[in-house]
Amino acid sequence: MKILHVILSQGFAGSERSTVESCNWQCHRHQVTLAVRRGHRGRGKASIVDHLDPRVAVVELPDRLGTQRALGRLIERVAPDLIHAHLRRSTRLVARLDPAAATVATLHVSYNADCFGAMDGLICNARWQLADIPGSYGGAIFKAHNSLQPHRRLGPDDIAALREDLGGNAGYFHVGGVGRLTWKKGWDVLIKALMAADLGSGVRLNLFGAGSSASSLRRLARNDSRVRLRGYRQNIKDYYQAFDLFVCPSRFEPLPRVMLEAMDGGVPVIASDAGGCRELIEDYGGDLFPSGDVDSLARLLQRRCSEPPRRHRPDLSVHHLPAAAAEMERFYQRLLARRSQDSA
Repeated sequence: MKILHVILSQGFAGSERSTVESCNWQCHRHQVTLAVRRGHRGRGKASIVDHLDPRVAVVELPDRLGTQRALGRLIERVAPDLIHAHLRRSTRLVARLDPAAATVATLHVSYNADCFGAMDGLICNARWQLADIPGSYGGAIFKAHNSLQPHRRLGPDDIAALREDLGGNAGYFHVGGVGRLTWKKGWDVLIKALMAADLGSGVRLNLFGAGSSASSLRRLARNDSRVRLRGYRQNIKDYYQAFDLFVCPSRFEPLPRVMLEAMDGGVPVIASDAGGCRELIEDYGGDLFPSGDVDSLARLLQRRCSEPPRRHRPDLSVHHLPAAAAEMERFYQRLLARRSQDSA
């Protein structure tokens, strides 16, 4: 099968990580091409292309002017059997081109534009997204398990070194957060809750990621030495095993891959009740607080940080990449068969 993935975002966060895992798995059995924008590197200089298997062909499209025309030429040259669009802009351009190939879009966010209705299939990562699809949609719908590549287990010495990097090993309680530094992610809520809770000097909060809110978050935390903004890290999956608590305080969150990665790393999770956060806590355990509620989060932080650190590793096997990728490929085959029947 010839598969063309299209993602026109910047940086390397959850949507990009999901896309790269699909590409890297599929290229073992299929001819896979990934179309990205020329300005694919984010503020922290991270990019999806840094994580791709060399068997995946990468094509850069113009950032703005001429993007649709260049994508049309690429589709003509590659002649894919299936085109998988990620995020709204990619989906809109594929819909406008109306290619002969079967088309599918992943709802990394919500069904928020007419272009999604032109796709032969839609992939939902979260249950709330299913209810968001209008009854008039005539294509196929697939509820996926967001893929997860289990991370290697670190030894005690490696974990101790990471904890020192976070601010101290023995006697310290490390709270972690990972994701884009934007208003939607709610990091200001977490910082305010940390300051409002009676946690003592042995607690450390390390936030990993880059984004437009970095300067305002630094100003918010400037008088609290326990809070540090660490930027982007290639080895972020190592750090989960060094955290004592992971917090996802998002105001909006389709289905946070970082929560799955944290659970894979064995760290207990607190999350807001926004979007897919609730789904993961309900399925795999953890604590929820009302999105944006500083006082509720402060109470949870106070309770968790006063308890002895513990590990939490639920069964995430349905998300493991081989299982999730096999389900995805079966959906692809279903779309190809349906497209063939419609054109017969």
